Amino acid sequence: MPYPRPSRLAAICAFVLAAGCSQSDPKTFSGYAEGEYVRIASPYAGSLATLSVKRGDRIANGAALFALEQENERAAREEASARVRQAESQLENSRKGKRPEEVAAVRAQLAQAEAALHLSSADMKRTEELVASKFLSPSKLDEARSAQDRDRSHVAELNAQLKVSQLTAGRSDEIAALQSEVKAAREQLAQAEWRLAQKSQRAPKAALVADTMYTQGEWVQAGMPVVSLLPAENIKLKFFLPEPQVGAIKIGQAVTVSCDGCAPITAKVSFVSPQAEYTSPLIYSKENRASLVFAVEARATPEDAVKLHPGQPVEVKL
Repeated sequence: MPYPRPSRLAAICAFVLAAGCSQSDPKTFSGYAEGEYVRIASPYAGSLATLSVKRGDRIANGAALFALEQENERAAREEASARVRQAESQLENSRKGKRPEEVAAVRAQLAQAEAALHLSSADMKRTEELVASKFLSPSKLDEARSAQDRDRSHVAELNAQLKVSQLTAGRSDEIAALQSEVKAAREQLAQAEWRLAQKSQRAPKAALVADTMYTQGEWVQAGMPVVSLLPAENIKLKFFLPEPQVGAIKIGQAVTVSCDGCAPITAKVSFVSPQAEYTSPLIYSKENRASLVFAVEARATPEDAVKLHPGQPVEVKL
């Protein structure tokens, strides 16, 4: 007759011991520690330039984790920043009048135009007298009148330019359009800065570095986790209650947890499964209803949770 292998024999012994314990203390149940890992990734692809942590490190909240190459994103941010400066300069310029030198130039042009108008007006008067005396043909009078009208229009135009050059601000609709351009440029800058920030990641909370998935220099696909973290508050305890006892346990109820080589700690029930984890193949009856078990989860304080390791067997006492 073949004898059981040592590993199988150890498992049988452990089961017998657990059964004996549960029979001696019906309020003690077997379970294990379980971890909910936080996997940190970048939404953009790139070569892994810096890996600041290694497996097993305990890091603080906000600690640097990794950084991907950022040359393209930095260039995009600088371009967006330059567009913001350009739009702001155009807006500021529209709110100011012309420079004194420009106003002086318009005044000089106006003086020339007024002198030309004075000359054409005098010429017009002489031409009228000569035409009346029949020394000149009527067509000369038309030419003189046209020159006077031209010079008068030029003076009016320069007067209007002088008034515009003395205004302290541009038109309201022009300023509103430039304000919209400034806002759009700032939004583009914010997007560029966000994309740049996403190429380097920091720890969202204090945690244990459970694993790193890439080494420096490797290409990381967009959205692929680079570092796996296990915060202390993400460690929970999972154990199982028989069907006759599940109705007596409540959310928030305190339990005592013990494990090999560690002092007992206190945890609070945070979840009770609404359905059985194991269903007996037999027809339900009073004799076999106890074969149904329900999963229960409990959480300890972060200070106590760090003493546990995912997968570690524990004993939970109600």
